[in-house]
Amino acid sequence: MAVLAIISDIHGNLEALTAVLADIKARGIERIICLGDVVGYGPDPLPCLDLIRRSCQVTLCGNHDQAVLLEPNNFNVGAERACFWTRQCLEDEPDAKLRDDRWRFIGRLPVKHVDGKMLFVHGSPRRPVNEYIFPDDVYTNPTKISHIFERFEGVCFVGHTHVPGLFTPEPDFYSPEEFSHKIDIGGDDERRILNVGSVGQPRDRDPRACYVIVNETVVEYVRLEYDIQATVAKVAEVPALDNFLGQRLIDGR
Repeated sequence: MAVLAIISDIHGNLEALTAVLADIKARGIERIICLGDVVGYGPDPLPCLDLIRRSCQVTLCGNHDQAVLLEPNNFNVGAERACFWTRQCLEDEPDAKLRDDRWRFIGRLPVKHVDGKMLFVHGSPRRPVNEYIFPDDVYTNPTKISHIFERFEGVCFVGHTHVPGLFTPEPDFYSPEEFSHKIDIGGDDERRILNVGSVGQPRDRDPRACYVIVNETVVEYVRLEYDIQATVAKVAEVPALDNFLGQRLIDGR
């Protein structure tokens, strides 16, 4: 298998996305899978969409991508406003072909991708677009975790919570620091769920952009600095976006 980069949850953060794509290119990696949520929250949804369309061989549908296309359900006020603003940005594109191409891209996003024993979804194997798998679920809702693990074989890569780490069927959760940012997923038939973290809005108290590289059977978590203040300033310039959506980037929350 060729070396693969997996990214997720860009959320309109162009500075984070360009830093990640530059790092992937510098490593000579040519295959990229995006697990969705290209848009939502951030100030640069259109440039991010265009970059993802050009750069990724597979892009999946995230809940924010779906909300822009359909309706935001169970979104908080800030997320809902960002969704409607993003939709307006798409509609206001003066180039009719580019506008239609972007809408067509969003409308055709698949909800899952399978490559051998690897499953790729945004949320979970049970509800690919919308279900969250939280680290605390291994303690507060182990039955949920058990039912999710019944839905697939092999390894499943997810995003959605913006918290990177490894879930096992016991159930247990391990942060990347607990396995030195690298884990071997080959050599046995044990099922695993790997959350790849977020490029554009990390929520594990580490503000650096996060993505993973899969090289044969080894998964490596990569963290990258980017110009957070530039993104924060852009958010502040858009009246429709809550300033919190920028400020939270500084603390990675």
